Amino acid sequence: MIILKSPREIRQMREAGRIAAQCLVELEQRIRPGVTTGELAAWAEEFIRSRGALPTFIGYHGYPAAICTSVNDEVVHGIPGPRRLEEGDIVSVDVGATYRGYVGDHARTFPVGKVSAEAARLIEVTREALERGIAHAVEGGFLGDVAHAVQEHVEANGFSVVREYVGHGVGREMHEDPQVPNYGPAGRGLRLRAGLVIAIEPMVNAGTYRVYTMPDGWTVRTADGKLSAHFEHTVAVTPDGPEVLTLP
Repeated sequence: MIILKSPREIRQMREAGRIAAQCLVELEQRIRPGVTTGELAAWAEEFIRSRGALPTFIGYHGYPAAICTSVNDEVVHGIPGPRRLEEGDIVSVDVGATYRGYVGDHARTFPVGKVSAEAARLIEVTREALERGIAHAVEGGFLGDVAHAVQEHVEANGFSVVREYVGHGVGREMHEDPQVPNYGPAGRGLRLRAGLVIAIEPMVNAGTYRVYTMPDGWTVRTADGKLSAHFEHTVAVTPDGPEVLTLP
């Protein structure tokens, strides 16, 4: 069931999104060689709670942390812990903040120190693909337009789009209908209406699009061990065009 949001609800979601976005802005200053992913998660939890919000991820189907930290060939859902980031790593950080009952969901991939040219290009192309997807989240368009814009940009740059994991609706729950793929033909799927709020989140691999899940039941990795990047914004479809709700 797709739940369209009222202007009041979108205002509430904008506040939740601001907290999630500011959390990532602050985390960026802390991401450096030698820091552990567990230290980043502890700081993020403290930050979110200090803003009067709840860390959305904690307890979600048993997930144990306030953020996901996915390093190098880890695509999504990496569990923070004692792993120390090293020079040349890339780390995708996904954060959710629930404020007054509404969720803001946001992710970015960060370089750790100086990274390879391929890693830097992968990060940039993934960020650009998200921007292109957002530009197509317009009233009267189709969900397939968003998906196609992402896929077209990614594949034109020689990378691949993960198929097994997709974006989603957002509201009082972190995952609501509809699913938002990052691949597929334009002009197909759900007709976009004002009040729809979705998380658009390209997950882009340097090699094959195939992935697998680690024995921890959460961490998703690329099948060929090549790098992966992940960007995500919570976006509202409005009569005036797409509005990104996860801005600091």
